[in-house]
Amino acid sequence: MYLNDIFLNFFGSIILVVCVLVGVAFLTLLERKVLGYMQIRKGPNKVGYCGVVQPFSDAIKLFNKEQTFPMSSNYLPYYFSPVMSLFISLFCWLVFPFYFGNVNFNLGLIFFLCCTSLGVYTVIIAGWSSNSVYALLGGLRAVAQTISYEVSLALILMSFIFLSEGYSLNSFMLFQEYIWFMFLSFPLMIAWFASCLAETNRTPFDFAEGESELVSGFNIEYSSGGFALIFMSEYASILFMSMLFVLIFLGSYLHSIFFFVELSFISFCFIWVRGTLPRYRYDKLMYLAWKSFLPVALNYLLFFMGLKMIIMWVLV
Repeated sequence: MYLNDIFLNFFGSIILVVCVLVGVAFLTLLERKVLGYMQIRKGPNKVGYCGVVQPFSDAIKLFNKEQTFPMSSNYLPYYFSPVMSLFISLFCWLVFPFYFGNVNFNLGLIFFLCCTSLGVYTVIIAGWSSNSVYALLGGLRAVAQTISYEVSLALILMSFIFLSEGYSLNSFMLFQEYIWFMFLSFPLMIAWFASCLAETNRTPFDFAEGESELVSGFNIEYSSGGFALIFMSEYASILFMSMLFVLIFLGSYLHSIFFFVELSFISFCFIWVRGTLPRYRYDKLMYLAWKSFLPVALNYLLFFMGLKMIIMWVLV
C-alpha cells in the first residue's frame, strides 16, 4: 500500500508538471495575442489555426538552435542556473491543494516562501557566471528587487495566516466560504498583486530585463535552450502567483470551473498591465516597497492580530 501511495504521488506530480508546462505555452500565446490587439495588430496567426501551434513551434526552434556560451564564463554555474530556475518554479506547484493530497501539506505557505527565496540564487548565479557587466548588473538589480518585495509578500501572508489559523492552502478555501478576503482587505490585495508583478520581474517592474539600459539583463548571454528555460520558469511563476492570488483573495472552490476562470483572468491582468503601464523608475520601485507596502502590510498585520485576540476573548 505504501508503494502504491508513492507511485500515485509521483504520477500526480508528473501530470501536474506537464499540465503547468502546457499552461505556460498557451500563456505565452495569450500574451502575444493580447498585446497584439492592444497595439492594433494581429499577433501570431500563421502557425496552425489562428496561431494556436505557435508556442510549440517556438519551443522546437529554441531547443534546436545551437547552444552558445561565452568563453570567459564560469561554465557549470552558467549551464545549470536556468535548469535550477525552472526546477524551483515547478517545485512550487507541488503545494497545489489537490483533492487526493499529492504533496499538499500543512506548511504549504512556508514551503512557497522557501522556494521563492531560492529563486533569487539562480538569478544572481546566472548574472555572475556569464562574466558580463550587463548580466551582473541585471542580476544585482533583480535580486535587490526580489528580496525587497519578498518582505511585503511574507507580511501580507502573515495577516491571512492569523485569520485562517494555518499554513495550508486548503484552509483559505474553507475560511472564505461566506465572504472573500478581497472584501476584508482590498488594499492588501492591491499590494499583493503589485508585489507579485515585482517578484516575477514583470512590467512595470522589469528592471532585471530593462532593454534600454541593460540589453536584456541577466539573461543577455543565454541563447537557445538556456533562454527557453529562463523564459519558461518566469511564466510558470506567473501562473503560480495567479493561482495563489485566487486562493488567498478570491477563495473559490478549487475543484470548480470558476476557480480556473478566475486564474485565467488574473493571468490576463499580468498581461494587461504589461500592455498598459510604462516601466517604473528604480528608486521609486524601492520607495514603493519599503515606504508604502511595508507600512501597510505591518499595520494590517497588527490589526488582524488584535482582531483575532478580541474574537478569541469574546468566544472564551
